[in-house]
Amino acid sequence: MSAETSAASGATSLPTRVAAVTGGAGGIGGAIVSALEATGHSVIVLDRAGDPPVDLADHAVTQNAAADLLRNEGRCDVLVHAAAAFDRAALPDLTPDGWRMMQAVNVESALWLAQVLVPGMAQRGFGRIVFIVSDTVWEPPAPDLLAYVASKATLVGIARTLARALGRNGITVNCVAPGLTPTPGAIADTPPEVFNQVRARQAIDRPLAPEDVAAAVAFLAGDAASAITGQTVCTNGGLVLR
Repeated sequence: MSAETSAASGATSLPTRVAAVTGGAGGIGGAIVSALEATGHSVIVLDRAGDPPVDLADHAVTQNAAADLLRNEGRCDVLVHAAAAFDRAALPDLTPDGWRMMQAVNVESALWLAQVLVPGMAQRGFGRIVFIVSDTVWEPPAPDLLAYVASKATLVGIARTLARALGRNGITVNCVAPGLTPTPGAIADTPPEVFNQVRARQAIDRPLAPEDVAAAVAFLAGDAASAITGQTVCTNGGLVLR
């Protein structure tokens, strides 16, 4: 990363790191945005509810959003993929359109963004990529989460592959796997007793919060995590032990 020297003081300062957060208008995504801003990042939100809105299911729209980010900000140092489509369908009820939409938003958009943003990271010798996955990869709770769990497991595999491919360019690639977190979307989709049942199985007896995920992301995005890559950090209160 280039340094800038103040003529008056002779002090050297680093340019502000720029982070892109997909799903940054959501409960977990919003907490990630706040945590990154608190650690000195300039954060750009890529979200269908963002300003401007970004349809992550559309390949061209997604890559154009990444190109616009680079044109406007001049760089992107951190990519956090927190956006996720969440549609329920067990094997007999799967449809091609439903399956493809889930994979387009949850998996493919991360790849299209990385294609545009990684070259600049590699040129500067610094980059952080974090995928938000799910502890359901290791403990699928219901048959109708088939497409969702498959998409999150795919991201884990992509992270491991990219970690090996990009590490020598100073780019780390990791995942954070939340447990059942009471975001507005989860509350609307999940009966209250399910939250209590899941909490009873956690090693840590307290409700999870979006800030738990955000803290892990902020750590992985920073300099202190420079030796960590290809890993998945579970922020689920010890429900799943890996």
